[in-house]
Amino acid sequence: MVEPVVKLENVWKIFGERSDDAMQAITNNGLSKAEVLSKYGCVVGVQNASFEVGRGEIFCIMGLSGSGKSTLVRHVNRLIEPTSGKIEILGQDVSRMSKAELRRVRSEQIGMVFQHMALMPHRSVRDNVAYPLEIRKVPKSKRWAVSDHALELVDLQGFEDRLPKELSGGMQQRVGIARALASDPEILLMDEPFSALDPLIRLQLQDQFKALVAQLKKTTLFITHDLDEAIRIGHRIAIMKDGIIVQIGTPEQIVMEPADEYVREFVQGISKLKLVKAHSIMKPLISADTIPADAKRADHDVDLDHLIDLAVQTDAPIVITEGGQDAGLVSKATLLKGIQGGKDD
Repeated sequence: MVEPVVKLENVWKIFGERSDDAMQAITNNGLSKAEVLSKYGCVVGVQNASFEVGRGEIFCIMGLSGSGKSTLVRHVNRLIEPTSGKIEILGQDVSRMSKAELRRVRSEQIGMVFQHMALMPHRSVRDNVAYPLEIRKVPKSKRWAVSDHALELVDLQGFEDRLPKELSGGMQQRVGIARALASDPEILLMDEPFSALDPLIRLQLQDQFKALVAQLKKTTLFITHDLDEAIRIGHRIAIMKDGIIVQIGTPEQIVMEPADEYVREFVQGISKLKLVKAHSIMKPLISADTIPADAKRADHDVDLDHLIDLAVQTDAPIVITEGGQDAGLVSKATLLKGIQGGKDD
């Protein structure tokens, strides 16, 4: 991975008056979450979480309600103080920052977008987007120019003078994204920003957001309870349960190699046709393999859907290439196993 922009090491969050005592008991005696609640009246929100997020990466954190995903992300800008562990952003230890340093980081280096945007109803769209710059006392002409550019990035040019009530829900959400982008932050924290939208609008915003992040190279932590959404936009996914990160991997790894039954249940309804690639299911080519002269060939990075199109044209295995060289074979049996979600042994 490239140099991490966000790094968490062994982060714990325990809520309650006796959180320090509970943390010590967990360290010394290995108490469970239920035992901590029973003995100390404390709730374990996050348990020993560690991960790194590289520059320009969309890192999705998903889980059911109460899994700890929002609690975890709020440690990044220190809206929540960890009970134990270390959080770094851009190589800086967040816990060691003064209040002034923390305010500067929050206003300049981190942008947040929530499910409910809390746009100011009496301010125009332009003024809503420019508000973070107004707090920093940026001159009006400059903040309006920045605001107009941010609105252009999210395809809202022409709506600068409208009030929020004059916009649809999806457009209001884009105003929120533009507001987060206005201060040109290095890091975006997205807390289920699209979950309240209609399905079609949601899909459109997911695609637009992914393209925008790629264009601007913003490092993003994206919270969602929807695996389809995480797979659609995430470079990697962390799945949480009861405050624990159960598995971290690419969408393909999560679907093809679930860490346990909990993850397996999460992914069982996901279509693999556009997600799983040829390199994940192919059998490596060995010298004894005979390749017909008219064999169909496909790049190692094509998806199952493309392989199916080739498989209906031939009874022979499909040759998978990498870097212009033959690297493996996919038979029809292997392909069917891949569609099911497992490799052909």
